[in-house]
Amino acid sequence: MSIDIANYDGERTSIRSQAEGGIVAQLRLDNTALFLQPTLRRAPDVTVEPEYWTTIGTGRTLVFCTVYGDDFDGFEAALETDPTVADPVLADRYPDRRVYRVALTERAETFIAKTAEVGGRLLDLSSSRDGWLVQLQFPSRDDLVAFNEYCRERDISVTVDHLRVSDDEDDGVVALTEKQQELLAVAHEEGYFDVPRGISQDELADRLGVSKSAVSQRLRRAIGELCASKLC
Repeated sequence: MSIDIANYDGERTSIRSQAEGGIVAQLRLDNTALFLQPTLRRAPDVTVEPEYWTTIGTGRTLVFCTVYGDDFDGFEAALETDPTVADPVLADRYPDRRVYRVALTERAETFIAKTAEVGGRLLDLSSSRDGWLVQLQFPSRDDLVAFNEYCRERDISVTVDHLRVSDDEDDGVVALTEKQQELLAVAHEEGYFDVPRGISQDELADRLGVSKSAVSQRLRRAIGELCASKLC
C-alpha cells in the first residue's frame, strides 16, 4: 500500500500528484485499422460515441456505443463487415439514437491504453467525417509527444484541432472548436435559441453543409462545455 495518510486532517504525504499543470489536446485520429473506422467511412451520416469498455472473463473486450443519426440501416450493414469488430448487438433503441455492443477483434487498433500508459486521461471521444475526434489531457508536453510518436509508428494520422495549457490558475474553460464556434454563431444569428425558434436543426445543417446528427452533437457538446466552464 503506497498511500500514507498521516492523520485525519486530510493531509496526504505520499500520493504522487499530476493535478498541477499539463496540457489538454483536441485531436482527430484517422486510420482504417482504428476501432470502427471502416464502418464510420461507409456510414458517414451517423455520429458514434463509445460509452465504455469492459473485458470479460474470456479475454474479449466489449464496447458499448451510442449512435446518433438517421441511417441506422447503413450503419448496421457496414458494422457486419467491419474487420475491427465482431458479434455486433443492438442493445437498446430510442427515437433519436441506438445503443450497440461490439467485441474488438485482434485487427482493431486502439489508443486508449496508450493514453493511460503515458499518464493521459480521456476526456471526450466521438466520431466525425474525418476520423475520431478525441479530447485528451496529458501531464506534460513530453507525454503528448510520446502519444503522437505512438500514433506515428502505427500510421495513425493526427490532426490538432486545439491545445490548451493547464496551470494552477486554470479556470476549467475548454476552448470550443472552430466548427462549434461557427455553429453557435449561426444558430444565435438565425434565432435558434429564440422562442419560437427562427431556424430548425435541419435548416442549420443545410446552412453549414453537414448532417443533422452532426449539428445535434456539436450543439450538445458546445453548450455542455460552456455550461461546465461557467456553472461548475
